[in-house]
Parts: sequence; structure tokens; C-alpha cells
Amino acid sequence: MAAVRTVPVTDPVVTTPYGAVRGRYEEDGVAVFRGIPYAAPPFGPLRFRPPVPPEPWDGVREAAAFGPTPPKPPYSEAFAQYLSDPVVPGDDCLNLNVWTPEPGPAARLPVMVWLHGGALTRGSSGMPVYDGRPFARDGVVLVSVNYRLGVEGYGYFPDAPANPGLRDQLAALKWVHASIAAFGGDPDRITVFGQSAGAISIGALLAAPQAQGLMRRAILQSGPPEAAERDKVRRMVRRMATRLKIPATAAAFAEVDPELLLRAQAEVGRLSSPVLGGPAFGIVVDGDIVPRDPLQALTEGDAAAGVDLMLGWTRDEYRLWLVPGGLLERVDRLGAVALAGAMARCRVGAEVPRGYRALHPEAGTAEIVGQMVTDHLLRVPLHRLADAHAGSSYVYEFAWPSTLPDLGACHALELGFVFDTGDVPESRRLAGEGAPPELADEMHRTWVRFAVEGDPGWQTWDDTHPVRIFGDGATHTAHGPRDAELALWTAAAAARETIHAPPLADGPLTRGAEMRSVVRRLRLPGAVRWH
Repeated sequence: MAAVRTVPVTDPVVTTPYGAVRGRYEEDGVAVFRGIPYAAPPFGPLRFRPPVPPEPWDGVREAAAFGPTPPKPPYSEAFAQYLSDPVVPGDDCLNLNVWTPEPGPAARLPVMVWLHGGALTRGSSGMPVYDGRPFARDGVVLVSVNYRLGVEGYGYFPDAPANPGLRDQLAALKWVHASIAAFGGDPDRITVFGQSAGAISIGALLAAPQAQGLMRRAILQSGPPEAAERDKVRRMVRRMATRLKIPATAAAFAEVDPELLLRAQAEVGRLSSPVLGGPAFGIVVDGDIVPRDPLQALTEGDAAAGVDLMLGWTRDEYRLWLVPGGLLERVDRLGAVALAGAMARCRVGAEVPRGYRALHPEAGTAEIVGQMVTDHLLRVPLHRLADAHAGSSYVYEFAWPSTLPDLGACHALELGFVFDTGDVPESRRLAGEGAPPELADEMHRTWVRFAVEGDPGWQTWDDTHPVRIFGDGATHTAHGPRDAELALWTAAAAARETIHAPPLADGPLTRGAEMRSVVRRLRLPGAVRWH
């Protein structure tokens, strides 16, 4: 780790393309600049439109406090006990933060740009878990970004360009490339990293023609390159329009107060989830920034060929989606009905859950369903990406279980370890008490090493499928730890191609009817509202 620095007396001032900003020197002598606008406020005539540059300012702009957060609904009570999501009011929400150990163009330090998760509907750069000081302490310039969320960022309309939230991220990345040298960063050594929706966004940016050359490395944590079905996104917009009694157009939505939109969005999407599916916002193929499905572009073409990749997941991703509100126990009680729903969600027949049962005879229904859906949505596409990527790829699994009941090594649990912020109360909401600081030290050093050297310290991906396991005893490399499960998906896909038939589950119900049956049984009095 870097030596402790003395704190200068004078606050740091850096000039950006749009004006000068004054940050603060904080603990360890790290300079922090918060709330720097990289685009104009996305309201008024700019609502639902691509981002445009901010208005330049005269003098020195104060950058001591986090900037406004984009409009977003709060977490449900069930999820709020585990996840924090601070709100800062204001329209100037397209802003970013910079932590740097050495502001000034002579430093030329590696840069890491963080894209937060939150299902493209929640989250912000100002969450305490995402404090960039530990990265700056260790010689990295850390940038974290706010971008539009929900219908404001990912609504699909006939009269507006798609994916404005992704376009925000691209604008922020271009800002970093043009501006970061003044903060001590090297624009030729930019690593973009993100978790969940942030990782999905990075997958799209890796494949975007407009983003080529803007990043040297990328880390995808618990999120694959993917494009949402446009009909799913369109259904969200149409259901909101019906509830609001307005046309399903950007022009009509732009006339609605953001808070009213948020209430409608929360109600329409309340039972959608990664496990059960349902209408949801997502990145869509638009013929422009997303010219084709990102996973296809990355596995079948040469997009991002020169970018080093690190990819990974947590061992029990699904538990964050099923434990709040008691859904874990409810799925176990549903038994065969839940398995039928999982087959419909994953578009496979009964041979896949039978294979999981054979591999894990001690597992309950909820674990079989959760791991099936996790493999289908996450591990299979990340394996495909690692297999096809022309550059170096490294794969990891986070396995340390939370000390809170039933959460296991759930989705998002690794964040406090990656940022080395396990001591903040918001990290303990998910990890509980007693998270091992030595594991945080090791994971944080690994992420820093990858940003600095392009090599996190274990074997690059090859036919032996090396996976670095964090948190299951001593950190070690396992070869093909998920290969038996993933082989079931390969066999199912090959069988479908052989018979040229659609993947229907066994029994008299269609996939859609099976999915509706499961959702109806879960939609009991007091059912959880999905995060």
C-alpha cells in the first residue's frame, strides 16, 4: 500500500474543458472533486434526449459535495434493510467524482472509472461503499459516474433516441479521456469497471463503435453483455402510459413531473425480477450506439479485441433476489411449479433441472432455481465472452458468505471488499459483522493490480477454465468449477438445434402460462416489492 501523505494546506484546483473546479484534500492527502458536471441537466427540452455538453462557467466551481442524483424510486422496505441509496436533489444530475493522489498533468497515473449497479433504475455514485479514497491511496485515479435511470434513461419511445442512460455513460467516458490528465490520470490507461447493471453497461460500451479506444481494460462484476428485448421495455412504457393516461411517447412523458413518473414506474415494475423476469428497462439494440446485441458483437466480431478483461460473479447471486421478503422459503414450497417457472424463464426443458438435481442432490428447490437462472443469465454468457475474446481474460468467483441469515455470497456482497470499504455501515448492511479485512485487502489489491498491470495475478483464461476463488478458504485457482453445470446448457442448446423445435418445458402449459402461474402463486398478501 502507498505511504501516508501529508495533507496540503491549499485546496486543489483543476481546470476542465468547461471551467475550473476546486476540490478538497481529505484523509491520506487524497484530493477529492465531487459533483463535476460532464453534461447539461437532462430536463426541459433535453429530457429523453442524448446528453449535450454542460454550459462553461467562469471562475472556480466548488466541487466539495456530491452532485444531484438522477430521479429514482426508493428501495422497498424489504431491500432497504440491505441496500442504501442516498438521494441528492437537483437537476444537474449528470455529474461525476474524482479521487486522485496527485492532481496535475505530470503524474500520469492509471485511471479506474466506476459504473454503479441497481437494475438501471436505482443507485448512484455517491454511495458510501463506493468511496474512491482506498483506490487513490494506492496510486489510482478513481472516477465514479451518475447517469440517467429508469424510464428517463432507458425508456423506449417512437419519438426519441434509445438508451439515453448509456449515452450518458459514453459522454462521461469521453469526458474522462479528454480531462483526466489534469487530475493526474493517464488517458491511455483507463480501466472501466462496474457491477450488475454497471457491468451490463460496460458490455455494451465495449461493443459500441463510438467507445472504441476509450478504455484499455474492463472489469465486469456480476453482469454480462446483453441487450434487452425491445418488447419488454416497450411494455414497461405502455403500462406506465396507461396508468398515467397519456400517450406512450417521449413528448408526452416529458410533460409529466419526474416524481409522478417514478411512482408509476415503481408500481408497474414492482414484481419484475432477475429470477422471475417480467417487463423491465434495459439497453436495447438501436442501430447506433448499440448496433447489434453486445454479446454477439463481442463473441462473433473483433470489438474490444485489444481490451484486457476481468469477469466474475458471486457464488450465490440469487439470494439477494429471494431472501428479502421470504421468497426463498416460498419458492421451496412451490416445488415443481417453481421449477416449471425456471424452465420457462430459461427456455429449457426438464433435462436441465434434472441435471442440476443430479449434481446437487442436497439442494432445495430455491437453490436449484436460483443457480439455474444465475447460470443462464450470467455465467453462461460470461464463459462465452471469455472463450471468444481475442485479448487476455481473467475469471473470478466471490464465495465468502455474509454473516446475515441466508444471504450467502449474494449479489453485490463483493463491493465492500473491492472498494476496501467494509468498515462503513452501508457495507455491513449486506455483509453483517465480522467481514475479514484481509480478504478485502487481497481483493482490493487484485483490482488495483489489474488496472496497473493488466494481470490480476492468476492464469489467463484458456481451455482449462481457470477461475480465481475468493473467500472459500485460502484464495486459490480452481479449474472448471462450473463446467458440469454449464455443460447441461450446451447439451440443451445442441438438442434444440438437432430437433429444430422451440424450447418448451414438459407438461401441458406453454412457457408464458407457466411463468404467469408462478408469479400468481408468489403474488401473495405482503409479497415483496422487487428492488
